[in-house]
Amino acid sequence: MTTPDNAPDASAERTSVAAQDWARASADPQYRAAVVDLLGALAYGELAAFERLAEDAKLAPTLTDKAELAKMASAEFHHFERLRDRLTEMGVEPTEAMEPFVAAYDGFHKQTAPSDWLEGLVKAYVGDSIASDFYREVAARLDADTRGLVLAVLDDTGHASFAVEKVRAAIDAEPRVGGRLALWARRLMGEALSQSQRVVAERDALSTMLVGGVADGFDLAEVGRMFSRITEAHTKRMAALGLAA
Repeated sequence: MTTPDNAPDASAERTSVAAQDWARASADPQYRAAVVDLLGALAYGELAAFERLAEDAKLAPTLTDKAELAKMASAEFHHFERLRDRLTEMGVEPTEAMEPFVAAYDGFHKQTAPSDWLEGLVKAYVGDSIASDFYREVAARLDADTRGLVLAVLDDTGHASFAVEKVRAAIDAEPRVGGRLALWARRLMGEALSQSQRVVAERDALSTMLVGGVADGFDLAEVGRMFSRITEAHTKRMAALGLAA
């Protein structure tokens, strides 16, 4: 069956969400709901990261380390403020957007409470990086305005290089520490992936965005490839720490 020359081409009419701005993309109520969920999850994640880094600072062995973590905590809170303000601009109550994700984040942190300074560093490096990888994957399918905000708040606060330096130095000084931290990092990887999958499964708009149905959503095969890329990135980070994946 042929299409009349004057008939509109659906594929031509359909502009990729990634090429649109928020004003145009948000006309789709399902896409808007997915973005509200995404920003709500990110906002609570940043707030939780601020609280965790402030707590970790108490375990720091030196004043220099304590000050460094305090600076990182401040950066995380600034990221939270940007997300909170964006939700407000969208006409969304930030606390309502964050509330669905509180139990998952708090559950993850409760299950993975570090027992010492080094475990805290590995948790921040491994756990935060897995979350950042996931959100960067999703950001590629977002409208230009939302994508810019998401990528900005995912900027490294300096924790990565700080953690690598401190953990490698600890392993050099006491090689046996490496085995314990490698087991800890593997546990963190499993918990982080389980929690992220659970959150997505419980939020219809987010799950639809990932498996297809919202504009340029991922298909199931792409979801599998996405988690493979996240796992590969984790393996490289473990190597940077001097740990076996």
